[in-house]
Amino acid sequence: MPDNTSKTFIITGVAGLVGSHLAEILLAQNHKVVGIDNFNDYYNVDQKRANILGFQDHTNFTLCEDDIRDGDRMMDIFKAHKPHAVAHLAAMANVRYSIGRAPLYTDVNIVGSVNLLEAARLTETPNFVFASTSSIYGHTKTLPFIETDACNAPLSAYPASKKAIEMMGYTYHNLHELNFTSLRFFSVYGRRARPDMMPFMITDRLVKGETITLFNAGDMKRDWTYVEDIAQGVALAMHKPLGYEVINIGRGEPVLMSDFVASLEQLTGKKAILETPPAPPSEPHITFANIDKAKSLLGYNPQTPVQQGLEQLWDWYKQQYL
Repeated sequence: MPDNTSKTFIITGVAGLVGSHLAEILLAQNHKVVGIDNFNDYYNVDQKRANILGFQDHTNFTLCEDDIRDGDRMMDIFKAHKPHAVAHLAAMANVRYSIGRAPLYTDVNIVGSVNLLEAARLTETPNFVFASTSSIYGHTKTLPFIETDACNAPLSAYPASKKAIEMMGYTYHNLHELNFTSLRFFSVYGRRARPDMMPFMITDRLVKGETITLFNAGDMKRDWTYVEDIAQGVALAMHKPLGYEVINIGRGEPVLMSDFVASLEQLTGKKAILETPPAPPSEPHITFANIDKAKSLLGYNPQTPVQQGLEQLWDWYKQQYL
């Protein structure tokens, strides 16, 4: 069980899918949360604002509308709040969007992350938790995906940038004794989903009667993990300095994409209009998390079956968009 003595935690990307859920968990545990978000226009800023509506006026919540690329500002925030731990969730995401945009992903995901590592080092922050990605495994032949895999062949700039910070995290641990835990998220979905995420896109296009691109006719598998399970995993890691660790945070039950679409068809009452091209080289055939390490080191235990999670996504979509 986490130590619920009131502490101060920093969350970057607090208005995002995982960040907003994590803030709710920590505030419910009576902690102080300092949220950092630059509210960029990569997707609808109104949705990001809506994501934090439920807690933005909470007594223990402080919002900093800042960019992680501003190293001086990050240092000021760390010095002012002296966090017990930081969850670094802010990033340019999306494997496909990163293709051809390596400079942007380097600037945000690498330079921005090093700014935060440096602020944590200089303020002697006890614990740094980093949001990595299952995309880092690329076309691995090892199933399920296990953390001992070398992961040296990323398929696009997005996972390459995450791998770079996993390695930089080790450097900071080795040289400066910073506790650094990298959590590799597997196919996060749920309420507050970004519009560029596959579950949202399928739902939205079903509702609007628009064509859905389903690679390999849906003969691909993804380890869909509900956002509240992911956020619980991050909260557990924030409470537990581990030296240097890389840990999968998934469900461990890959779902065939054709079955995933069928579940959303049933929920929405709509029939999908499908386009089924071959998968591009940026797309692995399967993602499949071995979560033994998360269970043993963190006490992580995902609770939400995919069908239940999709029902919650659909309920939220109806409230927000219909």
